[in-house]
Amino acid sequence: MNEERKVTLNGMPMTLVGEKVETGQKAPDFKVVDQDLKEYTLKDFSGKIKVISVTPSLDTPVCDMQAHRFNEEAVNLPDEVVILNISMDLPFAIKRFCMAEDIYNIKTLSDHREASFGKNWGVLVKELRFLARAVFVVDKDDVIRYMEIVPEISNHPDYFKALEALKGLIEK
Repeated sequence: MNEERKVTLNGMPMTLVGEKVETGQKAPDFKVVDQDLKEYTLKDFSGKIKVISVTPSLDTPVCDMQAHRFNEEAVNLPDEVVILNISMDLPFAIKRFCMAEDIYNIKTLSDHREASFGKNWGVLVKELRFLARAVFVVDKDDVIRYMEIVPEISNHPDYFKALEALKGLIEK
């Protein structure tokens, strides 16, 4: 289902390209790198509940706050949960950000090389080649159980709904 969808950035229409994903479907694979250039795929997190926080750039105020919010939430989560933050930021920028902001409880990853996460999960912004703001909650069997692609990229995701979806999976 490769179709174009629209979101906005400060009211300007932007086009999302790539595969459209939906709740209930198997999570698509991806290849991203961490701040030390180590590659990761979905398989690296198998058997875990995954919260995937997608940000356009950690160097913007809303993305910064989103990373901090999930970093704080991660402290109280069981080992069966991993929180990933995926952006198009260069690994070196991610490393600088995490060190400066004490972000150590979430796994910060970069999709800058191939944009495989953006394309496979349908959150690649065609006009700017960055990722739209989104949150996905994926169960231990790699099924998408919750998703929100934020319609206005400059707005926050609904943290409460995402965390409630996560809580529902932890209690099972």
